Amino acid sequence: MSNLEKSGTFTLGDRAVMRLGYGAMQLAGKGVFGPPKDRPEAIAVLREAVESGVNHIDTSDFYGPHVTNQIIKEALHPYRDGLVIVTKIGATRGPDASWNPAFSREALTKAIHDNLTNLGLDVIEVVNLRAMFDVHGPAERSLEEPLTVLADLQHQGLVKHIGLSNVTAKQIADSRKITEIVCVQNQYNLAHREDDALIDQLAAEQTAYVPFFPLGGFSPLQSSTLSDVAADLGATPMQVALAWLLQRAPNILLIPGTSSRAHLRENLAVADIGLPADAIAKLNGIASAKVS
Repeated sequence: MSNLEKSGTFTLGDRAVMRLGYGAMQLAGKGVFGPPKDRPEAIAVLREAVESGVNHIDTSDFYGPHVTNQIIKEALHPYRDGLVIVTKIGATRGPDASWNPAFSREALTKAIHDNLTNLGLDVIEVVNLRAMFDVHGPAERSLEEPLTVLADLQHQGLVKHIGLSNVTAKQIADSRKITEIVCVQNQYNLAHREDDALIDQLAAEQTAYVPFFPLGGFSPLQSSTLSDVAADLGATPMQVALAWLLQRAPNILLIPGTSSRAHLRENLAVADIGLPADAIAKLNGIASAKVS
């Protein structure tokens, strides 16, 4: 058994993927905008990830924009059998690097075709509809109109499976009246645990949950408790934060991102880390301390 296989697999759409995947966001430039500072290293990171057994890559054509998808295509096309590339639509980038909602039929259709072109695909395995009503978190607004457009594109054979991102439990339930939802991608980590009940519900329904910002995102997790547990285990704080997510629920699929091979190896080594009960208890207190 390889190190990566120790993390196990979970079904995404109709594919079994390793629970440790790779998120491509950091392959773009600063602020997820423009080209990377080291394109050859970005290509090397992708190739090493796949060679190490990663078979789930998360991306979007609004990273860059277009940059990460074009790098993925250059590094990995033609894609090996079993590699699942997941993208997301629902936003565009302004010339000032702003993130702007893009929910019209025209914008969503263009986004699908741009993803297909830049990735070199005929059909996208999974597309997440990103709800951009509020960039700071989910907002209770109807997704019926944009989701119906995406379902139409699915019926045309351009999209195989549909997921949701930055959404509430009600939006998921309402969306399932329109089409099957195979995964949910929301912010979740040791310190940001608003989705605890939702994760358990989705696990019972055998639906994948993919936490974005698993390490805090643009504000990396900082906790003396996390650092102490990591020191006791001989691991880095970020490795422990990822290991906690793997042990949190069987339906969690991780997509930590990096633009360096050394950091990639650290992330994939998380499969070897088993957290004892006392460590999990200490880590579970981080969110409670944050609230209090």
